[in-house]
Amino acid sequence: MNLASYLASKKEKIDRTLDTILPKPDEYPEIIHRAMRYSVFAGGKRLRPILALASAEAVGGKEEEILPIACSLELIHTYSLIHDDLPAMDNDDFRRGKPTSHRVFGEAIAILAGDALLTLAFEQLAAVPEDLVPPERKIKVIKEIASASGSRGMVGGQVVDIESEGKKVNLPTVTYIHQAKTGRLITASVRIGGIVAGATPSQLDALSVYGENVGLAFQIIDDILDITGSKEKLGKEVAKDAVRGKATYPGVVGIAEAKKRAFEAAEEAIKALSQFGEAARPLREIAKFIISRET
Repeated sequence: MNLASYLASKKEKIDRTLDTILPKPDEYPEIIHRAMRYSVFAGGKRLRPILALASAEAVGGKEEEILPIACSLELIHTYSLIHDDLPAMDNDDFRRGKPTSHRVFGEAIAILAGDALLTLAFEQLAAVPEDLVPPERKIKVIKEIASASGSRGMVGGQVVDIESEGKKVNLPTVTYIHQAKTGRLITASVRIGGIVAGATPSQLDALSVYGENVGLAFQIIDDILDITGSKEKLGKEVAKDAVRGKATYPGVVGIAEAKKRAFEAAEEAIKALSQFGEAARPLREIAKFIISRET
């Protein structure tokens, strides 16, 4: 399969759906809606919603069932980036090659834009018609995403990330940060595709292992790219992790070992899909893409 074409096709559908979900830029109060749309449409790979679509396909699900739910993942991801970039957090001026939200709209509106995107995500989840997704599956999906986004997931990982700055940390701590801050939402993305599509317990377990390993591989490569990548390709400042004393895999085990662990995680992810057939090929190709990416 041509992965680039697959990703581009899915991204186009996701962007069209996001455009219908988000308030229009001229809806009052205009500034908050412009800020929300600015960050959502500033670019990005749409990895999380694409993973949800691909996992649903792997177990025979229909795209129209998962697409509205998948888009809520991008809203949550974007909210996390807006807040991550704030001066009180990582203090970044650029994201995806464009000035960060607080640089364009000011800190107060940036904070509120993130809050609004998170809230809209759950409004979108709750609004999915029952004839599209049965209520019991929708409840499982909402719980899955909420758990992955909160203090036992993304927020918790961010807390430990901040508290670890400038300190000497061990590998278990770095692994926790990566698995919670980045990995939990990626794993949830894969799992909700399976849940909506009616995956069996065995299939859902396999998708969970895939998601956990893909999430870890993704963040390790992010750590490496902060050292070896360029601002032009990444669309943000590089070498900031070392300056801020961030807890990273290369910082603990070195670049060579970090690469090795990322490749091993990707291999474990692919191996977890052994019970799936050709329908899971996009998931396999995405795992390979994650460890070879330059952005």
